[in-house]
Amino acid sequence: MKPSNLLQGDRVRLDALKRGDLLLMGKWYQQADFLRLLDARPAIPQSETILAAWLEERHRATDGFIFGIRLVETEELLGWVELENILWTHQVAWVSVCIGNSQHRGKGYGYEAMQLILQFAFDELNLYRLQLTVFAYNDRAIALYKKLGFQQEGTYREFLQRDGKRHDMYLYGLLRPEWNPPSAIALSPENS
Repeated sequence: MKPSNLLQGDRVRLDALKRGDLLLMGKWYQQADFLRLLDARPAIPQSETILAAWLEERHRATDGFIFGIRLVETEELLGWVELENILWTHQVAWVSVCIGNSQHRGKGYGYEAMQLILQFAFDELNLYRLQLTVFAYNDRAIALYKKLGFQQEGTYREFLQRDGKRHDMYLYGLLRPEWNPPSAIALSPENS
């Protein structure tokens, strides 16, 4: 039996983020709708210099991994997935996914990328628990996390304010025994 290509699915693959990606990422960081899905901080555009420092910090981290999400056919950067704040002793990490361009959201790329990062986390890093937070107004992300098997474990009530309204933030978790890896992930004939 040949091993599967751990970081490649049918349509996307996980790859290193590079300095050349910063121009495109900088464009995403100019969009308020993108920033409001990504972070609780105010939607403030970020310069390429700030993003370069952020990326360098991520590459040096010993408690996390970040991967660019690229289309297999064209190598176009769609976003990134990240495991961070790994507590190696307890086998726990935070996971996040980001699809930069709104035209690429809702097409299954985030789902496939998350399946790949879950496989990497559980099978390669031997992690036991993954957790994440999501804003209550991010219905698309909530549906994705539920489809992946994440369980809602808590609510940070009225955590943030956007446009004069208070919004909850949810905590979701997934344990390795709850994960149901798809048998078809990264198993096209040339990858299997």
